[in-house]
Amino acid sequence: MRRLVLLAGVAGALVVLAGGSAGAAGWWKPPLGSTLQVQFDGDVDQTVQASVYDLDAFDTDAATVSSLHGLGRHVICYVDAGTWEKWRPDAGLYPKEVKGKSNGWPGERWLDVRRLDVLGPILNARLDLCVAKGFDAVEFDNVDGYANRTGFDLTGADQLTFDRWLADAAHSRGLGVGLKNDLDQVPQLASSFDFSIDEQCAQYKECDALSPFVAAGKPVFEIEYKLKTSRFCAQAAALGFAAMRKHLSLNAWRDPCP
Repeated sequence: MRRLVLLAGVAGALVVLAGGSAGAAGWWKPPLGSTLQVQFDGDVDQTVQASVYDLDAFDTDAATVSSLHGLGRHVICYVDAGTWEKWRPDAGLYPKEVKGKSNGWPGERWLDVRRLDVLGPILNARLDLCVAKGFDAVEFDNVDGYANRTGFDLTGADQLTFDRWLADAAHSRGLGVGLKNDLDQVPQLASSFDFSIDEQCAQYKECDALSPFVAAGKPVFEIEYKLKTSRFCAQAAALGFAAMRKHLSLNAWRDPCP
């Protein structure tokens, strides 16, 4: 059973943790050749042979992060930055005026990312939670609202401002930071982020857009849900990506490319 743990009182903390670094020493950056496991459903399977785990900020406790560090893994903190999720313990902090249309997932609505006066304190608290639990890095989800029907008149410039704010907020806490999707803005954002996590770039024939990350020595972690590995692993290898197939539920099952 996954647990919801909410910690507070660590605003602005920069902590040096096992498996990561912070403060003057910088922050952890996954090297090229790293392999990824993403799990948001069920008890975390710590036997998966991946060098990096991506786990939910709220549902993962500090003991799990510490245990993975003891196994030589690094751990990424999943934070949904661009949509409101009604089941989160801080959902009540989001006022009505910043919540837009559904993003297609039950209980989720796009956010007005121009309103950093409202969203900033909430997201800072979530980042402080990641630090308190010992995570090495963070990945922010749904950071491409400008390209979707959100209910707000968001521009590409609005999105860039928001995404760069997220990267700076993570780095200021000694956390590495990954860009989730938002392929059209990779040329403008690759310098601000330490790695990329992409979903279904092979399915939609857009993987080449992520090449600036690899060219800069930053890994791209590719996740496919519908394609068999025979349909995307060769391309991923040619591009220098670490790729795998996952179930859409993001349970422990994983079929990685060789």
